[in-house]
Amino acid sequence: MRADRLLRILVLLQRHRRLTAGDLAARLEVSERTVLRDMEALSSAGVPVFTERGRHGGCVLLDGFTTDASGLTASEAQALFAWSSREGAAELGLGSELTGALAKVAASASETAVTEAESLGAVLLSDRRRWFGEAERVPVLPQLREAAVAGRRVRIAYQRPDADAPSGRTVDPRGLVDQSGRWYLVAAHRGRMRTYRVSRIVDVTVLDEPVAPGDGRPLAQVWAELRSGFEERVRDPVTIDIEVGDEVRAMFFLVARSQLATETEPAPVGDPGQRRWRLVVRARKPALALVLAWAPDVVLLAPDDLLEEVRSTTATLSRLYARSRPGAPEPSAVQ
Repeated sequence: MRADRLLRILVLLQRHRRLTAGDLAARLEVSERTVLRDMEALSSAGVPVFTERGRHGGCVLLDGFTTDASGLTASEAQALFAWSSREGAAELGLGSELTGALAKVAASASETAVTEAESLGAVLLSDRRRWFGEAERVPVLPQLREAAVAGRRVRIAYQRPDADAPSGRTVDPRGLVDQSGRWYLVAAHRGRMRTYRVSRIVDVTVLDEPVAPGDGRPLAQVWAELRSGFEERVRDPVTIDIEVGDEVRAMFFLVARSQLATETEPAPVGDPGQRRWRLVVRARKPALALVLAWAPDVVLLAPDDLLEEVRSTTATLSRLYARSRPGAPEPSAVQ
């Protein structure tokens, strides 16, 4: 811990040249006495630092001293500092470790490289959450990380969305995937590769058993196959033509984009003044739901078979909600 702290003091002084002992103590969450002892240790090691008393005193690093042992270029430092997923590392239980690692790299990089990396970090933000989505709670993620790295089997309690209570199963972890802010455990269960959404894992027990031997495929390949298989099972794309009112266009397309088929965008049909658009929705049910939910501001024009389904569904809904209480039996026609 002290070695980490000494490196952090060095990089802070390399950046600011002069800081008070109180400022350093606050940044490092230690006492001023500890900071002064660390300054003495750095000085004894040959680092040109010293302390000054008085109103304008503090902890000082002599001008011209830099540590550039890493050989990092400014662009390499930007890539490392800006794209390190701090949020993801924190969820994995490695937030402080990432901070310490970056501090060590910064201590050995040139002041120019670190400054440029921080400049990029100030204008770059990675938001892993989807629109309208909340950050998922994944308290068991650090345990899963440790088990996957150690190659240990785990017993998990998994809450399926269609089940009343969690069910237990023993799995062989192969890895963890961060998919747009949602964590998935990739694991073998009874010889088959599966995915488990980490936010639905309510309990984890790491067993003192090694995982069963796998087929040696890299995690990226396994995930690509699992993802492709899932998308093929749930995807039945349908192309629809709609008329969208000007008042709701922005909000409608913002919501509808989550239901569009991969790599498609709404496209105007004919004269843009006609307010007609063509969408490729990933399945019929989402297409039907969009049209019904946004009517009458959104009107379906094609295809004919979906139009017929809209008519049938609206007739059913009309009968359902004409009852005094939805779900109650319809009144008998015979009195």
